[in-house]
Amino acid sequence: MSVAPDSLAVVSRRVRIASVNVNGIRAATRKGMLEWLDAADIDVMALQEVRATEDELRAALPGWEIVNDEALAKGRAGVAVASRIPSVEVRRVLGPAAEDAAEVLDSAGRWIEADFDIDGERLIVVSAYVHTGEADTPKQDAKWAFLDAMEKRMPELKAASPLALVMGDLNVGHREFDIRNWKGNVKKAGFLPRERAYFDRFFGEQGAEVTGADGSAGPGLGWVDIGRRFHGDVDGPYTWWSMRGRAFDNDTGWRIDYHLATPELGARVADYRVVRAPSWDTRWSDHSPVVADYSIGR
Repeated sequence: MSVAPDSLAVVSRRVRIASVNVNGIRAATRKGMLEWLDAADIDVMALQEVRATEDELRAALPGWEIVNDEALAKGRAGVAVASRIPSVEVRRVLGPAAEDAAEVLDSAGRWIEADFDIDGERLIVVSAYVHTGEADTPKQDAKWAFLDAMEKRMPELKAASPLALVMGDLNVGHREFDIRNWKGNVKKAGFLPRERAYFDRFFGEQGAEVTGADGSAGPGLGWVDIGRRFHGDVDGPYTWWSMRGRAFDNDTGWRIDYHLATPELGARVADYRVVRAPSWDTRWSDHSPVVADYSIGR
């Protein structure tokens, strides 16, 4: 499926943007990530679960412009945006400043915003790594707080630029199509009705009241799920498979890696794909890259 509105007549440059949870950048590059990058022709790339310092990240990806945010705990989480052109502004804080909040949001190594000037148009790129969570535990409380802050930030991003893109491992399967074994996961983190309700609002009509999967109601934000727009109501294509058993071989996966685009940017997509490895033993991460081509620039 290709979206090609009349406005593309005045937009000329193809920008290829990818998102991938690398499951440790040093391990990924040892296993074949660099060979994939050599052929993929990526312009901007959002990375999650980097698990490395800035120096280690730069050493792993020579020749790339890199901005990153490290987790407080060494070897955990970590997000980055790597690009072929330098960003013009970077932000690393999600949620209220510490002095304005009763409790500091746990977002270190999980959210970074990078702005790019592409032929006169401003593109905002976010790399996000939402908490995995665990139902009815403090780990899930951290996930609720993160999703709350994300829901508040997304309208601000849209107001800052009509071309904004939130990407990453968001650790929620939005609909039944997004998890092969959804019936066995309705009470588990990643497919809880309350989690899915956030995504109902993210993708709901701008300003309209949206009833979420948990029965809650709230205003739609009007963002576009690029993957679902391209593939329609079909199972998957999945982006993550457990390393246990034969999940990859049997395609028993989850679609938890997303491109969430503002409507104007969503109307400029020429292609979208999940780059699934040809076999289990050729994988360099337990997630697949999610890649889309956007037309940006005057």
